[in-house]
Amino acid sequence: MMMADSGSTEEVAVIGNTDITSAESENNIINTMVERGTALLRKMEINVAEAEKRTGKNTVNMQETYTVYLIETRPAETIPEGAMPAAPDTLWRRYSEFELLRTYLLVTFPYIIIPPLPEKRAEFVWHKLSADNLDPDFVERRRVGLENFLLRVASHPVLSNDQIFFLFLTEEKGWREAVLDTGFQDKVDSRLKSLSAMFRVKNPDKRFTALKQYSDELNTVISQLLRVRARVADRMYGVYKVHGNYGRVFSEWSAIEKEMGDGLQSAGHHMDTYAASIDDILEEEEHYADQLKEYLFYTDAVRSVCRKNELIQYELEMEVQDLAHKKQQKEELLTGTVRIFSLKGMTSKLFGQESQEQRESRVAALDQSIHEGEETVLQKNKECKEFVRSAWEDIERFKEQKDKDLREALISYAIMQISMCKKGIQVWSNAKECFNKM
Repeated sequence: MMMADSGSTEEVAVIGNTDITSAESENNIINTMVERGTALLRKMEINVAEAEKRTGKNTVNMQETYTVYLIETRPAETIPEGAMPAAPDTLWRRYSEFELLRTYLLVTFPYIIIPPLPEKRAEFVWHKLSADNLDPDFVERRRVGLENFLLRVASHPVLSNDQIFFLFLTEEKGWREAVLDTGFQDKVDSRLKSLSAMFRVKNPDKRFTALKQYSDELNTVISQLLRVRARVADRMYGVYKVHGNYGRVFSEWSAIEKEMGDGLQSAGHHMDTYAASIDDILEEEEHYADQLKEYLFYTDAVRSVCRKNELIQYELEMEVQDLAHKKQQKEELLTGTVRIFSLKGMTSKLFGQESQEQRESRVAALDQSIHEGEETVLQKNKECKEFVRSAWEDIERFKEQKDKDLREALISYAIMQISMCKKGIQVWSNAKECFNKM
């Protein structure tokens, strides 16, 4: 996802250049947000080089059409001048395998904001944009998004060292079995359990509560921005295409004029060019929309970390509550005082008190249980503190990344809009010159 440099001189230079080719434009969009400081990216180049449509039988033996993506990896080494780079290692992956990898990372690293995958089906589309997930333009944008996902993971200081991720990049066969053998599916927290923790935790961490609220608000803002952009794209498409009518009218007019004919014909050609340019403009815009969508999906990854924190805090509070209850039971046994109604107390009144031996046996069992409970509370408390420390470290890293990425995306989008307006001015300036020569 390449972005324009935020320095003022380079911005002016880009604004002034209204003849950027589509290839250069695409290169300005792809994957430069990613920092290449991790050991993995210093050793290995990672690309999702192409997509291919295939047909085959699914798990229930029904025919289906799907898309696979070619992952290329090669050593990141300096190539001597005149030498050919080594051929990359390649393997094919389906989107569902990327989903499995991300689920594994979510479960294995609950304290990390896991990079999101590109959308499975197009969202926030304008009327000329296909919502078909096999549409070539959509597949191409998804290819770019999947490459960005891999580079995000590979650039992360913790995720980049994961062995399963490395196998995903390098082992086409046996990878699925390897990830399932980790047993990560047994650790998946149920949605009901997370909801219960959210509503019942008594002392939530205020920082995570504020972060979750911010994530919800950011999700709302980006969703609204994408809807506005889709409406604007619809209007722009119509305005540009209507300019094609100018071209048709000028061409028809030129046929009945002798002296004015050439000028009118030339002006018509400029209008036709202007009308046709909107397709490339909106395709480029779609890449910027995909950058915003990435952070729309990131908000769910942030909420996932917040939910895990609530769950760990809730489990700690339950252990503390259980320990307090056991200590109260012991005190009641030793003093013979029952503070609250209990079935045990009622039984004692009906059938008589326990013998001294029975009471001592119960006290000993409670002592053992209390000791184990204290150990569990200490362990849970340690886990909770470690989770908060690790999660907040990653949250700070993410905040810095987010601010930088969104700032650069918005600057680049503004530059593109300025360039587009300049092209419109140039078209009408050319038309004016044609009229002057009549």
